[in-house]
Amino acid sequence: MYENNSIVSKAAIETASLTSGLLNPEQAKRFIGQTFEATTLGSLVRHEMRTAKTGEIDKIGIGSRLLRKKTEGVDDGYRAGVKTSQIEYATTAVRLPWEITEETLRENIEGQSLEARITNLMTTQLGIDLNDLYLNGDESISSSDPDYDFLKINTGWVKQITTGGHVVDATGQADMSLDLFYSLMRAVPNKYNNGRLRWIMSPHRKQQWELFLLNKIIGQGGAVPDKLYDSPAGIPAVEESKLNDNTILLADPQNLVVVNTYGVKIRKTTEGKEAIMQDKRFYVVHLDFDPIIEELDACGILTNLPAIS
Repeated sequence: MYENNSIVSKAAIETASLTSGLLNPEQAKRFIGQTFEATTLGSLVRHEMRTAKTGEIDKIGIGSRLLRKKTEGVDDGYRAGVKTSQIEYATTAVRLPWEITEETLRENIEGQSLEARITNLMTTQLGIDLNDLYLNGDESISSSDPDYDFLKINTGWVKQITTGGHVVDATGQADMSLDLFYSLMRAVPNKYNNGRLRWIMSPHRKQQWELFLLNKIIGQGGAVPDKLYDSPAGIPAVEESKLNDNTILLADPQNLVVVNTYGVKIRKTTEGKEAIMQDKRFYVVHLDFDPIIEELDACGILTNLPAIS
């Protein structure tokens, strides 16, 4: 399997034209795939590659209770229908630039292999940062927020579900409880509770849930079924380190969609005035993305959970 640093190296060789570093579709798919593997949730959600930076993704569905009684030799004209609709996307262009001095490459203990090591670290962090934006991006965030320049890039799934999905506010709750999970599960229509839903929570929140159950055993005796630790209300939990501790999402990961285009560029230069005068190598990764949700009605969020002590 190709790793991102090898894809970067292959792309950086072609520096003779204005399109240097533009990956072909297969390379672009591999590179984007590698960034998704940097996090657990990133490997579970759905990925759509498109050629256009804005457009629509088709949704196709059918209704329920479609069967009708058959009468031999008679066609009553009834036909089951297919429902079609579209979800719009508009990708946002982002970049990750870095530079390395030639002196660093000459004098470090790893020698020239340091370049590949740093490139691999950068592309791994790219995947982590992208996942952070898929979840927490907020184009309406206050300019006073210390992470304003990062979070304002795009609007992520948490904000989309909070404004358009099913919300259960846990304000006033002194501790975790199983009732919170059931409240959100009941808020999401039954037709989506089909075995594909997952609780998405931070590692700290997952550990707090385990501690709550353990304290119940210690304080009241008895036992808790093992599956309740990992699957509250019978729904498996997925840990995601970039999700806020005071929030739990309920969603089918395949309902969470990331749209990218094939226009991924990876560039490196050791030439030009700045490179010569500063004795540096310059690198930059260009790509674009848009986190969207296929069916908001199938998503829920628990907000304002009790503080983790």
